[in-house]
Amino acid sequence: MDGIHNKDNAKNGRKQVPLRISAQLYAELERWAEDDFRSLNGQIEYLLAECVRRRRGGQASPSDGGDRHGSD
Repeated sequence: MDGIHNKDNAKNGRKQVPLRISAQLYAELERWAEDDFRSLNGQIEYLLAECVRRRRGGQASPSDGGDRHGSD
């Protein structure tokens, strides 16, 4: 990864995380993302943010990913 992408990620507070999942789960998430008009990355971020929100008892945070369609 080059320095340009690292600077962009640092600016917007986003981190890159390598993720290993089964081909079956990947395909299911991809279909779900398409149904929700999101990128696969955006769908995974949305689902993780939703789980964190529920774990906190419904308290939302401005930096938790929210419900941004098509985010990547």
